[in-house]
Amino acid sequence: MANPTITSPGFRFLNALLWGNSVALSWVWGLGLFFSVQFTVEFGLTGLLTFLIPNCLGLFLFGAIADHIARRNTGSESLAVFFNGWSRPFRLVFFLYQIIALSLTIFALIRYGWQPLGLQPDLLYLPLTALIILAAGILFGEEFSIRRIKYSHAVFLAIILCCIAVIIAELGSPYLRGIHRPSLLPTHDLSFWGYVVPICIGFLVGPWLDLQQWQRAIQIRRENTSITASYAVGALIFGGVLLFHGILALWAMEGGAGKVIQKGIAGYPYAESLLTRIFSTDPVNPWLLGSYLVFLSACILTTLDSGYIALRWFFQSNASRSKNPIFALIPEKLITSPIPAFILCAVIAVTGAAIGIELEYFMIFFATFFVGYSALAIGRAFMNGPVNAIPQVKMFCIGSLAVVIFAYGYFLHQPVFQILGSLLPLGYVLWLMLKPLAGEDFITEGEELDQPATASVVPLTPVGTVLTPAPTGTHDITGHFEDKWFVHTFVATYADTNSVGNVYFGMYAMWVGKTRELFFNRVMPKFNLKETPFYILTRSFEHKFVRETREFETVSVKIRVAGHNRKFVTLEHEIYDSAGNQLGKGSQSLLFVSSTDYKMLDIPQDVVTAFLAYT
Repeated sequence: MANPTITSPGFRFLNALLWGNSVALSWVWGLGLFFSVQFTVEFGLTGLLTFLIPNCLGLFLFGAIADHIARRNTGSESLAVFFNGWSRPFRLVFFLYQIIALSLTIFALIRYGWQPLGLQPDLLYLPLTALIILAAGILFGEEFSIRRIKYSHAVFLAIILCCIAVIIAELGSPYLRGIHRPSLLPTHDLSFWGYVVPICIGFLVGPWLDLQQWQRAIQIRRENTSITASYAVGALIFGGVLLFHGILALWAMEGGAGKVIQKGIAGYPYAESLLTRIFSTDPVNPWLLGSYLVFLSACILTTLDSGYIALRWFFQSNASRSKNPIFALIPEKLITSPIPAFILCAVIAVTGAAIGIELEYFMIFFATFFVGYSALAIGRAFMNGPVNAIPQVKMFCIGSLAVVIFAYGYFLHQPVFQILGSLLPLGYVLWLMLKPLAGEDFITEGEELDQPATASVVPLTPVGTVLTPAPTGTHDITGHFEDKWFVHTFVATYADTNSVGNVYFGMYAMWVGKTRELFFNRVMPKFNLKETPFYILTRSFEHKFVRETREFETVSVKIRVAGHNRKFVTLEHEIYDSAGNQLGKGSQSLLFVSSTDYKMLDIPQDVVTAFLAYT
């Protein structure tokens, strides 16, 4: 019987609130937290709402659509199963998205929360500050799993609310006066829309490449809680945090804070550090400054710990499924640990802060480069068709072109190019999916080879047909190597045929098995079945019949190591006749167990060493 505390409506409602809060805090990353100040300073309350609404809407729509996808199949693992298959072509993009997002977040806290305090020397305090941020994110990421993070984020929300209450209490009624303040720049010209269009596009599709959101949606589904309700709560909480921060920027501008705004490259004003500069200026109110810095730190930390957990989940999942030989040579803990990725993010952030770049230089990737991938991912979630590949080179070129076009528009103050840079990937993805013969862009080289060069039906060989005789001469009866392929050649005889006179279908698998044993004997000549600590078992076997053959035909069976991960080895085989016609091909998966208790093992080092030269 199901546990009533888990399936009851009251529990699901509370769980939706907890997960909604975690969704919100994981989305309060450096871009949303600090660019909301920048856009509010430039365009007033209109700018704040223009930034906030698409951001919240994109977060909610992701949850609602993910919920719809999860409900297409029954079971708590339906969304996880969908993600495992659907995300495979986008693995590198998911990783890059996460790296840039985390780098941006660490950079933003250093650049706009710490550097305005003016602590000197930079050479000492900059790496120390980055180390503190990095260590805190790793610590909380190690301490809490995806199942428990909703509880730690509930505590963080309480801290954030306390900081907000202290700040509003200290400021009093002047806090709300800035709402009526006119914007610095007009909101009716093209410059405004040069930001609005990329913001709307980037935030509406942005969550689709965020591992943190996918991991949450999958876990929410596993806990029998509404993903839609959780993300609705998350969008509201997230909007509330950004609304507070934006109104705080309006209050600062009403008080004459414009004098601390500095101009940067291309003459743009950069106001992301406005509030830190105001609160740290004499006379310093320790309650205001302390509460604001704690508020920033809590918001950033809830993104970093989420990113740590999401990257660990991503690395572990890919390491367990990948057949790349490198995963068998590098220690598992190193492969699946997010710490190297976090160190890379910290190096990027510290370098950016040291040379004085701004948040917008990171933001450009989310408004251009990733837009096409996000749109393609959304389309591939609903379009029937091949889902094992995407045109990587084409997508990368379009994304890079969009970045360059947007950058030209930004630095030359030509908003038309900013709009074009954001729309270009969307237009290309629509063309890619709807153009004639679009399926050709979504197949792998292997699939192309799988298509027969001639008619798909191979006729039976007529009785009485004269076949190519076996060539005379000698060869190595134990097989030989041709590059990476191990080749065993023999002559098919009457015992291999059936009543029709063709080779019996089961013999092809027997031939492959015999060739495999000869291959093992060649690469592991010292293997002793009586003394071995491990056994090699066949996990799966598949074979595609291409054409048939008859007795007295010379047959060559080729076999090679196609790949392996920590647990499994994949072998490929091909079978040819003496005329070079392919008779069939396929693959098999091997696993390894202990010879004493039959428990599954990692690939033994003896096997790795023996196979390495032939991968």
